[in-house]
Amino acid sequence: MNGRERMDVAMRLGTPDRVPLMCQLSLGHYFLDAGLDAIEVWHDSEAFAEALVRLQARYGFDGLLVNLPGRDPGWRRHVLAVAAGADGERTIRWRNGWVTECPADDNPHVFRDGRRYHPAFEQVDPDRLYYVEPHDAAGLTWPQAWDFGAWQPRPGDRDFFPPWHFETLRRVSARVGATVSIHSEVFSPFSQFLELLDYEPALLALMDAPEKVKACLQALCAGTVDLACRQVEAGAHAVLISSAFAGAGFLSPDHYREFVLPFERAVVAGLRARHDVPVYTHTCGAIGDRLELMLETGTCGIDTLDPPPLGTVELGEAKARTTGRAFLKGNLDPVHTLLRGDRASIRAAVAERIAQAGPGGGYVLSSACSVPPRTPPANLLALREAATEFGAYPLRLA
Repeated sequence: MNGRERMDVAMRLGTPDRVPLMCQLSLGHYFLDAGLDAIEVWHDSEAFAEALVRLQARYGFDGLLVNLPGRDPGWRRHVLAVAAGADGERTIRWRNGWVTECPADDNPHVFRDGRRYHPAFEQVDPDRLYYVEPHDAAGLTWPQAWDFGAWQPRPGDRDFFPPWHFETLRRVSARVGATVSIHSEVFSPFSQFLELLDYEPALLALMDAPEKVKACLQALCAGTVDLACRQVEAGAHAVLISSAFAGAGFLSPDHYREFVLPFERAVVAGLRARHDVPVYTHTCGAIGDRLELMLETGTCGIDTLDPPPLGTVELGEAKARTTGRAFLKGNLDPVHTLLRGDRASIRAAVAERIAQAGPGGGYVLSSACSVPPRTPPANLLALREAATEFGAYPLRLA
């Protein structure tokens, strides 16, 4: 089997020839290890596509995640100057007066008048919401606009998402789509809401104005489904719903039922009504108390499964609770195992995860959350080696 075939079988709860391997790399890891200019990787569709393909091939992953939107091919016309700072950081000054701070190993952030922009909740009209894209090159905008305000669509417009929004997906699909499982990313309505207002004001709004919050979340479902469907049409084989802030560190199970579950269920149903592709959910941190709630969204799989001390998921228990209902992806500690570990500890961790979740299929070996920026590439090569050694079916379990 090739990577695409292997991943597809596992995501559909089958048993492939071996346990698939697919980690989500942090953007900082691409900046440091793809051999390309970090500003280009963040701001240019071709550069990011090249980074994705290079590191997928280097590490032998069976799939890759396209987790940035495509970029306006004329983005450079907005640049006034680029200045170097300490520790590899650079600053982009844009012609409209905005500034992007670009760390060497982390996501860039756009500042207006010295601060990151967020509208007040009172300014937000649910009728003007469709999709919130926090990773646009111009940062967060309200209402959503593209190309530093030159493209200002209305909710529901056929051209709400510019054609170049899908360019990275198209480029990656053209290069490796026949053999590698290509995944796209949409933010869940709840994640979009938190990104729009910033986390503290958004969480306070749940208590102060819950009905308006729900109206906002409902409005965001339509744009999220629209985006996911267009990603599949551009070449995605699976769609990840990034619902990073829906774990116990942010929400109780009751608040999850109220503000997350119905809206993610609508996104999953809307996508799968139009496309028979796996859709799975990425939630960080402590989710051991809500695995069954996550399954109620209709999701095909659960991603990250952070183990203690980063989260609360014991993989063997999670497998027992979800078998036959969803695939599992993750549970390798990205900090203590991949960033700070060595070949021996990585091999032991891989063997343990495969023994716990590999029997019967439906498991994708992966870091719990994204691979930290400064993870040694040698450790990821050791991960691939161990996956090949321990993951072949039929499993040879001690």
